[in-house]
Amino acid sequence: MTVALAATAIVVLVLLWDVGWPVASERIARWRAGRQKVIEIEGYDPGRERRAEQRARMLLRSCVNEEEWAMYRDLGFIRVWGGLSEGLVGERDCSGATYAYIIYPHKPIVAYLPQTRRLLSEYCVTFPDDTRPYGSARLPDSDDVLAKWMALTGDERRIIATANMHLPGRQVDPKQIKRDLWRLGQWEQARLREQRRGAGSVPAP
Repeated sequence: MTVALAATAIVVLVLLWDVGWPVASERIARWRAGRQKVIEIEGYDPGRERRAEQRARMLLRSCVNEEEWAMYRDLGFIRVWGGLSEGLVGERDCSGATYAYIIYPHKPIVAYLPQTRRLLSEYCVTFPDDTRPYGSARLPDSDDVLAKWMALTGDERRIIATANMHLPGRQVDPKQIKRDLWRLGQWEQARLREQRRGAGSVPAP
């Protein structure tokens, strides 16, 4: 009787082992992975992202002109006027027309015609931050805007020729762009009114 009970107990233990081991091994693997992740990010400062963005905004403000900084501060994007004499690369029907770009953080550069607000193209460019050992490899928002601004104002032809060009709406919602262009128009009108009031308050020499 004792031998039979012992044999039964052994069989039960083997069955429980076969059933329970996969679950236990999975939990152990998860624990090890979580522990390794904690070790890898040891010393990571949650405030690093915020401080990096603050420094990036200061740098952006020191590089762009006063109007562009105020535009970014109030609207969240910067407009850059196009400077190619023959018009946009790949846009034959806008030769000689005034065109501009909208620069968003971490979104494609959007080209458009200010006269009609017609959207022309999206130009996808990325500037990863390979120097950051922790967290996201993306640049802070203001650094990304500054990198695109410098590329456009420094060598527009090169950045447009090497970027991945797509039709409007590929990554940026055209409705959002139209709203932002309307906001830009309202912002410019309000800014012009303020400048006129300021000029009118200055006493004549």
